[in-house]
Amino acid sequence: MPKLIVYNIRRLYGINDSGIKKGHNLNSIDYIDDAYIICEDDKIIEIGSGDIYKKYSNENVTFLDAENKIVVPGFIDGHTHLIHAGSREHEFIDKIKGVPYLDILKNGGGILSTVKKTREASFEELYNIGYENLNEMLLNGVTTVEAKSGYGLDLENELKQLRVAKKLNEDHPVDIISTYLAAHATPLEYTDRKDEYIDDCIKWLKLIKDNDLAIFCDIFCEEGVFDVNQARKLFSEALKLGLKLKIHADEIYDIGASRLCEEFKLTTVDHLLATSKESIKAIAKMNTIANLLPFTSFSLSKPYARAYKMIDENVAIEISSDFNPGSAPNNNFELVMQLGAIGLKLTPVEILNAVTINASYGVDKNKEIGTIEKGKKADFLILNCDNLEYFFYRMGKNHIKHVIKDSIIVYDKQKGFGK
Repeated sequence: MPKLIVYNIRRLYGINDSGIKKGHNLNSIDYIDDAYIICEDDKIIEIGSGDIYKKYSNENVTFLDAENKIVVPGFIDGHTHLIHAGSREHEFIDKIKGVPYLDILKNGGGILSTVKKTREASFEELYNIGYENLNEMLLNGVTTVEAKSGYGLDLENELKQLRVAKKLNEDHPVDIISTYLAAHATPLEYTDRKDEYIDDCIKWLKLIKDNDLAIFCDIFCEEGVFDVNQARKLFSEALKLGLKLKIHADEIYDIGASRLCEEFKLTTVDHLLATSKESIKAIAKMNTIANLLPFTSFSLSKPYARAYKMIDENVAIEISSDFNPGSAPNNNFELVMQLGAIGLKLTPVEILNAVTINASYGVDKNKEIGTIEKGKKADFLILNCDNLEYFFYRMGKNHIKHVIKDSIIVYDKQKGFGK
């Protein structure tokens, strides 16, 4: 028996998963006009076109009239630093004056400032902050989010962050994919002992894996943070335990971090503001996804990643928020997508694919989410738009009419949050 039927859809986008969309294929998408979606349990059991209402009008089914608006897959935010305490507005003036981020970090600000506040916060405090942030993400259309640790920088607090994420994943409608990022910065107690800290990050890996606290392992590989050899050492051990790999790469300098995708078959390489032609070509050889973070460029007044150079070289592109308290203090994923259009010069279809189907591969959940088709989870959005272009043209406005998660209407713009 169907549980939910959504009908009167002007256009239903993203109905086929034909694999990662690389290069110029990013600008292609399949759709159905005058569409409907039938959901049972937490899955989609049928999509099609035409009048479905009469067929089930006498059944005990929840009907949802899309009112001739468009429907898209739920947005996937594939790079966030969700679990943290505190804020960093005291760095705002330095940022707009152009003080380099690495200088702020050296002076005890940046990541280390948030580490102090996150260590001091209780599990309950972090949980409550995280829950509220997830609510904000949900009302902007995010139904799945990747969440990194990396503000603990010791075993106790890295575990605390990851356990908070695991509990939130159980309690909140938004699904959370956890990433272990202890190698985010060198904590003060390891000053001038980076190699020793990496060794300890490796020691903690087995405990993370044994307690099912993370799917991915990540490292901030950048000049002044961790180098390529340290990343190589961490990744080698993470792979042995079955963790998949992501990397913060080429954000400020290209030191060869993104080229590790050839050696380790990384799932994503993230940031890429300073990526060279040689590194772009290396990424293109693999199925590694280039995860671009346009809000970070906007926030830091930095050049945007060269998305079209990557597309021309047949790279697969994903777009994420980089939500964090320093360089991207923003939960409005619609704005992130709109900045992808303005800053990265991508089309609406390219951006939609980047935050749905490609992002589903970026979190290794492509068999469950990322498109609207039979057998996948019923995770999709009704946008208060007559066409996709309007979503990007009308910036700063919340276009989310309904969020459907696992066949449940979890957000209704008129009624607020559901179950």
